[in-house]
Amino acid sequence: MSRIIGRNTGQDRDAPAIPPPQPEETFVAVGDLHGCPDLLCRLGLMIEQQHFGSPIVFLGDYVDRGEDTRGVLELLMGSSPEGSQPVTCLMGNHELLLLDFLDDPARGARSWLRNGGLQTLASFGVAPPAGGMDNRPALEALRDRLAAAMGDRMIDWLRDRPLTWRNGNVWAVHAGADPIKPMEAQDPEVLLWGHSRFHRQPRQDGQWVVHGHSVVPAPEMRDTRIAVDTGAYATGVLSAAVISKEDVRFLQAGNG
Repeated sequence: MSRIIGRNTGQDRDAPAIPPPQPEETFVAVGDLHGCPDLLCRLGLMIEQQHFGSPIVFLGDYVDRGEDTRGVLELLMGSSPEGSQPVTCLMGNHELLLLDFLDDPARGARSWLRNGGLQTLASFGVAPPAGGMDNRPALEALRDRLAAAMGDRMIDWLRDRPLTWRNGNVWAVHAGADPIKPMEAQDPEVLLWGHSRFHRQPRQDGQWVVHGHSVVPAPEMRDTRIAVDTGAYATGVLSAAVISKEDVRFLQAGNG
């Protein structure tokens, strides 16, 4: 399923005109996957059939919440920025939560496990923790079992994910950006977790931001933002934006 929109950016009629997205080449930005490899495969087939050769950027949050984090990571790790269908995979805040747990289980376990980490453990065949969140030896043993199941190559791949990707005047990030700061000067925490002004204040520098992280009922383009996270793990709908010099087209795979 696809939908095309033109230059309606949702701005006020009397507001200054916002320059449209002008990528150097057509590219595809894919929303949060959260352990849904089946939807990834379905959307990937649509992209291959309709936009073969165009770069693809995944906007982060591949792990947690959905039932098959392992399957998503194995699929993404088989892609490459140098392939015939160039693929870039950004870091999301859930990848950071997982890495924080691996680096310091006692500090990172509570936040990660409460935000979908239990599903990630299950996808790697690792039993949930038997002790409480204050049982350091149990949490460290849990970390060791998960790290062994994931393997160094997968963990290193997660650590190497970039925070941004740029094509013309369009920036791909996971969560958002401070609209008053240049994109080159954004705080990594803002890129991963968002900013209080991001959804309220359009940028004034001619730059657009395509992002995931914040679930929307349908993908949308407005006020220098393009949002494509439609909550795939909960809704069964994975969305992407095909961004070209002519227009922005939304693709969806799933129930929608």
